[in-house]
Amino acid sequence: MNSYKKLLVFATMVLPMSFTSQAPLAKWSDLRQQDGCEEASVVMAMSWVKGEKLIKKEEAEKSITAISDFELKKYGEYRDISLADLRQWVFIDYFKYDAKKVRVVENIKLENLKAEISKGNLILVPTDGRLLKNPYFKAPGPETHMLVLKGYDKLKKEFITNDPGTKRGEGYRYLETILFKAIKAYPTGHHLPVKKIEKKMLVVEK
Repeated sequence: MNSYKKLLVFATMVLPMSFTSQAPLAKWSDLRQQDGCEEASVVMAMSWVKGEKLIKKEEAEKSITAISDFELKKYGEYRDISLADLRQWVFIDYFKYDAKKVRVVENIKLENLKAEISKGNLILVPTDGRLLKNPYFKAPGPETHMLVLKGYDKLKKEFITNDPGTKRGEGYRYLETILFKAIKAYPTGHHLPVKKIEKKMLVVEK
């Protein structure tokens, strides 16, 4: 391996993980899947934790809707879910995942995202999906949208994501400036107003 190829290897880090969109079988009319970006992101994260190489579409749909049903029955809401509630309701309560291995970090900077990825950790971020400018979103894009950060390309300054908002979201790349600008924490509820912009992330460790 020549020196340039070695540079490329160390410049790009991507965690191996499977992908699902929030509507795996394109049933967007199901409100649980229309608003299923948080649940789909957790399904992907837990699949990574378990070392699963593939998420079958039928199984993904079943998991996403089951989580939404659980949230609605126990907590009264399944649509926009805040990072804190996602951690407690889904990771800890639903999946029984170790609370010490999933944490919400507030007031983050761009370097915090890169640092966690360099440690081999997975990140979930809440965003204003309109600011992501993803051409595969139905215009103008979702105001509240969760996605997974699984890698970073130092040379291109891009985050490598699994974005459940589109079937083309596996390994989708966003420029770091666009991604970070789009990060905006939102409360649990149905498109409740966001009173101030807060930069937060949810970090998942194996």
